[in-house]
Amino acid sequence: MLKINHYFDPQTFTVTYLVFHIETKSAVLIDPVLDYEPQASTVSFESYDKLVADIESLDLSIKYVLETHVHADHLTSSVYLKEKFPGAKTVISREITQVQKVFSQIYNYDIPCDGSEFDLLVDEGNTIELDGFSVDVIATPGHTPACVTYKIDNHLFTGDALFMPDMGTGRCDFPKGDAEKLYDSVQKIYAFPDDTIIHVGHDYAPGGREYKFTTTVAEQKEKNIQLTSTTTKSEFVSFRKQRDETLKAPRLLLQSIQVNMVAGKLPVRESNQTHYLKIPLQIERS
Repeated sequence: MLKINHYFDPQTFTVTYLVFHIETKSAVLIDPVLDYEPQASTVSFESYDKLVADIESLDLSIKYVLETHVHADHLTSSVYLKEKFPGAKTVISREITQVQKVFSQIYNYDIPCDGSEFDLLVDEGNTIELDGFSVDVIATPGHTPACVTYKIDNHLFTGDALFMPDMGTGRCDFPKGDAEKLYDSVQKIYAFPDDTIIHVGHDYAPGGREYKFTTTVAEQKEKNIQLTSTTTKSEFVSFRKQRDETLKAPRLLLQSIQVNMVAGKLPVRESNQTHYLKIPLQIERS
């Protein structure tokens, strides 16, 4: 029997999922958060500690840390989880190489851009076997080229492809984002049975409602404010492009991408025993 626990980070509005088999104790984590405060540039471990405490209290064996994509709004704690739970493997789409090639130039980083920082690169149709359940990989690019949805039993973990119906879909204006591809990706999700449960990667509680993280294929097809079952591709692409032009960059974009694209590895300490993030500076003068 499967159990799914969720952990909401109100600072970044991110949802982390712990999925485990009650009898075998095999478990996976999806999109774990490392706390980061940008004003003081401080990394802390409140979210990580809560997650670890629950894992240990349940006596679980973490087999994989699954990333739905390279996140632009929070740092991942995957590297620390690997240290804490030896044998756990980090997983991301093989298309991570596209993200690395773009952002290694933006940050002027010399990295191999082959995804080798991660333990397992996955493609559409791959299945990850665990003791008591399996994880199927569905490529759902558009928000980024390296987005995947993970299917476990009748549950879909969509990352930023789909949000709650009153929030819509992920933005497509990041490098190599593509609204047409996102439309096609959502059609894959909508092809699943109506009672398939969708677990979203973020929620921002529009209108002041309570935070929600779970919906269904049927509810999305009927009520998604940006993309229902009757929305045409041209309608969605036109909306998405206009909407994205109004959006500001995520608050932690420049800090998070450089860490997350190398599986959560923080920059090494320099000679003064301090870590430094690298922030590109754009100077605009008229």
